[in-house]
Amino acid sequence: MDREREFCCSDCGVLNCYRQEGSFPKECVGAKKVGAKEIEALKATYRDDPFVSKLSRAAAEIEGTYYGKLTRVEEIIAFARRIGAEKIGIASCIGLMGETRTFTRILDAHRLSSYCAICKVGSIDKAEVGVPEEMKLQPSCFEGICNPVLQAKILNREKTGLNVLMGLCVGHDSLFIKYSKAPVTTLVTKDRVLGHNPAAALYNTGFYYKRLLQNQDI
Repeated sequence: MDREREFCCSDCGVLNCYRQEGSFPKECVGAKKVGAKEIEALKATYRDDPFVSKLSRAAAEIEGTYYGKLTRVEEIIAFARRIGAEKIGIASCIGLMGETRTFTRILDAHRLSSYCAICKVGSIDKAEVGVPEEMKLQPSCFEGICNPVLQAKILNREKTGLNVLMGLCVGHDSLFIKYSKAPVTTLVTKDRVLGHNPAAALYNTGFYYKRLLQNQDI
């Protein structure tokens, strides 16, 4: 643990907040950073706020009913049904359009409509927004930017009830979430090196990805 960093949840070895079968550490974030009044206000938000209540209860119902039984694809369908989202927006990376087409067929089979906006929508050259030519994958030729802001705006116009991320780049996903009016969930998280399974890097820090634990500039 970095001793210059203040104690937080990733440093806790107790995790008593889940079952309360033991004792909370004295540095517990929930005890030190959050007061009883704030906890009561949060309970009221989860109970009484229409948007928060609908989504949080739907998520809890799916976990409680289908824990370990449904794939992520199926969970998204179940979640969409519970929150009343009849039209699913898909913000897809151009490199995952095959997977996106399969997903749309699955949604069709479950009587859910969908609308996809690809990351290169608008076809704006990277140089037009200030990206240096040397930062292109192929310099000195047209190369469209990833356009998550426009993806979100298009899906907003389509009045989608739930938007699904299909492999948007790190940072582009952040921008999409910022501009999306509908709630957002993720189906595929991009990792070009690990076949879109970024957790594999965490599982292999003891051997193949030991370098991740070393202080090296990236």
